Amino acid sequence: MGVVVPLEESREKAASIGPLVELTAAPMQRVNDIILSNAGSNVDLIPQIARHLIDSGGKRLRPMLTIAAAEMCGYEGSGHISLAASVEFMHTATLLHDDVVDESDTRRGKEAARLLWGNQASVLVGDYLLGKAFMMMVEVGSLEALGILSQAASVIAEGEVMQLEAAQNLATTEDEYLAVIQAKTAALFSAAAEVGPVLAERERAERAALRSFGLNLGLAFQLIDDALDYNGDADDLGKDVGDDLREGKVTLPVILAYRRGDDDERAFWRRVLEQGRIDDGDLETALAMLRAHEAIADTVARARHYGAVSREALAPFPATPHKEALIEAVDFCINRVS
Repeated sequence: MGVVVPLEESREKAASIGPLVELTAAPMQRVNDIILSNAGSNVDLIPQIARHLIDSGGKRLRPMLTIAAAEMCGYEGSGHISLAASVEFMHTATLLHDDVVDESDTRRGKEAARLLWGNQASVLVGDYLLGKAFMMMVEVGSLEALGILSQAASVIAEGEVMQLEAAQNLATTEDEYLAVIQAKTAALFSAAAEVGPVLAERERAERAALRSFGLNLGLAFQLIDDALDYNGDADDLGKDVGDDLREGKVTLPVILAYRRGDDDERAFWRRVLEQGRIDDGDLETALAMLRAHEAIADTVARARHYGAVSREALAPFPATPHKEALIEAVDFCINRVS
């Protein structure tokens, strides 16, 4: 007797980011060239720190969204190349800032820049990259695209402050946490996708559709990251499993487990996250609680929901290789969790 696999699960298991990488390979090479040329400076420390992070890998998913969205909408100019590079610089800057705020030791499997060059240098180089990003946006000459990405930069900063307020706070609700990741993570995904149709001068309905696509993809992406921190592989994560616990981060799996736990379990979470007293074996205890309350599985289920909304947002667009690659990228992002 055969085994029936649900269609969505089957599609996600087979999903690959390969089609998106292949479709955007040529323009992304130009994006990479721009990134490398703009990461330079007469101040030696700036290219050292920038290249440390830029060369450490990463899928470059956000700039690929800009390229694919613009080309799917029929854009034939070169402005999307500069905007894609700007998006990646914005992302790189936030990573440098994040590692300082979170006191992270690793990033993409390498020592965090803050450990090698210090917090002050990391923050200032992040600021430098943000400045370079806005210079490239201005050169494109689209005031509307500049407005979208500028707004995203402001929202991301707000999200960082919101996360700081929520850190080690087990009273954080699910809705409050979703607001944090919508600002901190999803805002850049949304802007990266929306500027494509803006450059192509497409109607507002299509711009709104791609904005929704990026926003919901960003939410799904971050929720899968949250699940992976407790259920992933260090090589895939680019950081150690359990870093969120060690850094006192209250993420959705913890919010769900805390809400569903008994008094003893809640006391454990308060000791570990709010008081920062972590003993040997606490990570294993946390994992057992998360699994017992299906907190990881339910976090993934919520990610699948946002993934479905993201895919649906592309429904108005005609079938093209770019549309199919974007849909498969959504499935790939969700499928990162086992």
